[in-house]
Amino acid sequence: MTESDLSKLSSFHTKNLRRILRVFWPETISNQHLLARCNQDSMETIIMQRRWRWIGHVMRREPDNISRTALHWTPEGKRKRGRPKNTWRRTAERELKMINHSWGSVQKMAQNKQEWHNFVAALHARWHNGHE
Repeated sequence: MTESDLSKLSSFHTKNLRRILRVFWPETISNQHLLARCNQDSMETIIMQRRWRWIGHVMRREPDNISRTALHWTPEGKRKRGRPKNTWRRTAERELKMINHSWGSVQKMAQNKQEWHNFVAALHARWHNGHE
């Protein structure tokens, strides 16, 4: 997901929350205050949490499952010059690096559903406190 996609989704989310609360133009309210008032997380946090819940689900699948294979698949060939595109896998690896975990430790943790649920909740809390 690109930054512009995330920005558009966030704008749509906050715009609809404002509409639900009937906060219209002359009255202004910050996005953080709006999210707190609605007891909602930012779109970035929601997407991150759902990404990790899905990763745990895929890691518990059978080893020959196509979605599990796709999680580790690397395409052949060369890329164009310049900065590489920000892919889904690179985003997940960047988040893992930020929390000092490796794919191996996460794969082991994902096998236990309760442990994985606790990991995603802790990740959500850490992300929520550190990025907003």
